[in-house]
Amino acid sequence: MSEDGITRITAEEIRERRRRGEKSQTDCARVDALTDEEIEAAMRDDPDWQDLLDVDWSKAEWVVPEKKKAISIRLDADIVDFFQATGSGYQTRINAVLRHFVSEQKRKGG
Repeated sequence: MSEDGITRITAEEIRERRRRGEKSQTDCARVDALTDEEIEAAMRDDPDWQDLLDVDWSKAEWVVPEKKKAISIRLDADIVDFFQATGSGYQTRINAVLRHFVSEQKRKGG
């Protein structure tokens, strides 16, 4: 993703702007007016979405992270290599895979 035109502000800066009565720069009306087809076309034109376009999101779940417990675990090298190759946050992805496994086992009554 290009950094051109990206502005970063903190939550505190947003709260301060609201206190001063500044209007949001987000064009919510324009976004709300977009059709599903227009959104999908924009996604297909965005290289950051290329690996996510054909994902079936219908079974996605919102997960609020719980406090983590630090442990030492031994995993096969190829498993660790696979997840590390996916980039930063690989431990979070390993956790997500394990969480999904646990949830499926509970669902099946196992």
